[in-house]
Amino acid sequence: MCLLLIGVPAGVSAHAELERSVPEANTKYEQSPKAVELTFNEAIETEVGSIEVLDSKSRPVSNASPQVSEDQYSLTLPLPSLGVGVYTVSYSVVSADGHPVSGSFVFIVGNPPEGVDAATFDPHKELGHAGHSVSTQLTTNQFIIYAVRIVYYGALLWAAGLMLWPMLTRGRGHALPGIQQKWERTALRTLLIVTLVYIFVHARQILSGYPSEEYNRLFLQTTIGREWIAMIALIAAGFLVLRFHAVWKMAWALLVLAVESWSGHAAVYSPKSASVMFDFVHLSAGAVWAGGLMLLLALWRADRKEAGRFAVLFSRAALLSLALLILSGLGLTFLFLPSLEYLSYTAWGTILIVKTAFVLLVLVVGGILHIRVRKGDLPTGALLRADAALMALIIAAAALFTYISPLPANEPVTYHKMGDTMHLSLRVTPNKPGDNQFIVKVWLPEAVGAPKSVKLRLYSLDRKELGPIQVPIETYEDKEITSFDGYVKAAFMTEGPFIPFAGRWQAEIRVMDKEDNEQVEKVEFRNY
Repeated sequence: MCLLLIGVPAGVSAHAELERSVPEANTKYEQSPKAVELTFNEAIETEVGSIEVLDSKSRPVSNASPQVSEDQYSLTLPLPSLGVGVYTVSYSVVSADGHPVSGSFVFIVGNPPEGVDAATFDPHKELGHAGHSVSTQLTTNQFIIYAVRIVYYGALLWAAGLMLWPMLTRGRGHALPGIQQKWERTALRTLLIVTLVYIFVHARQILSGYPSEEYNRLFLQTTIGREWIAMIALIAAGFLVLRFHAVWKMAWALLVLAVESWSGHAAVYSPKSASVMFDFVHLSAGAVWAGGLMLLLALWRADRKEAGRFAVLFSRAALLSLALLILSGLGLTFLFLPSLEYLSYTAWGTILIVKTAFVLLVLVVGGILHIRVRKGDLPTGALLRADAALMALIIAAAALFTYISPLPANEPVTYHKMGDTMHLSLRVTPNKPGDNQFIVKVWLPEAVGAPKSVKLRLYSLDRKELGPIQVPIETYEDKEITSFDGYVKAAFMTEGPFIPFAGRWQAEIRVMDKEDNEQVEKVEFRNY
């Protein structure tokens, strides 16, 4: 019987392998596919197979259950309409012979925008400059820039706030209209001077080391340059608006704040409409609070009784403004940061935490002020001074973190290891979510010869349940002088969106020689 069993011909079956996929791996589609369909070279278990499709923030895009075909060779997951982006398909199945099979691949829908990281906030990119670092941390060398920004934002909120309040007060009181008119012109003059200094300092910093001809390109061909020109024109127009009705003043203030909200961090995040809206609400609420507080302080010195009457209106507006500041600030934070853990990665997060503490103190001071006003008592000078001091600190914090990148700077992966049986190097450039260049170089002893195969896989260390992503590297002519005596070099390269989302990753490089001896090297890295 044993001899008979041995002698009977039998088919030898390997483990199940992915034979075909729709959408195809590493392929770009103009429109969203209706479903993911995976076909294997042998039957799979009907009760165990699973497919998961993740977006660029590693979030599942569908909660539907996959369906197994009648012949048990295919697994299908229906998809909702997918927007533009990079998507990861991760599958995990068990073949009919009981072996688990898993893997991942990426596909693209439309033309995804470039991934947002610290480099996104570098104006040198628009000018085609290279070799300049992006500001992600506070340094003493940038003290002048930060000081100018603090004064600029203070002047901006002061001037815009003063232009908003005539519509809110509608000529109440006898002393208030005169104080408003007096300080509006002063605020505009201050804003104009500070804006010119602000632009001068930033332009010099951006073009440091470049010829003066680059200033034309900066102001006429870049987004930030055109916004600077628009701001100067609006401030100049503000002196004419002073002669018109309060409605025109309010419209001018909102337009100035809208221009400012289109610059900076809000302009590079998606969805842009939401980030700009949050930024506009944030600036508007800050302007109402800052302008109203300065009017209250001026009235406090001129007419205590009218200051008390104005305090009733201001306390209500201030509490509403603070509520909007908090809500819009939370909205911006969740848009800017993939998770709250990022608050501990950069100075941006640290300053935001400090600013939040100041806002909480303002809520306490504002609450006490509101209670006194409701009781009919006049606000005390100490409360007003404390509120003004906290306002100055909050504006200073806001001016600082509007210049610092919310996200850490990504550094290219440059790994090299020397060994007796193999030298190996790995480069991932620029190492960010989305498109990257992958270069693998292998040196084997001359007695062994060139490698038979070299494979590169990527594993997500944050989502360990996902299968590996196969990176299709191919040989190329390496012109770098990186030879070693007694070793044969093989170089491989590819480009593509094989890092679909930010996080911690592990690159696994498997090198097999002509004798089918395999060496495995693992390299861990992360990006933001």
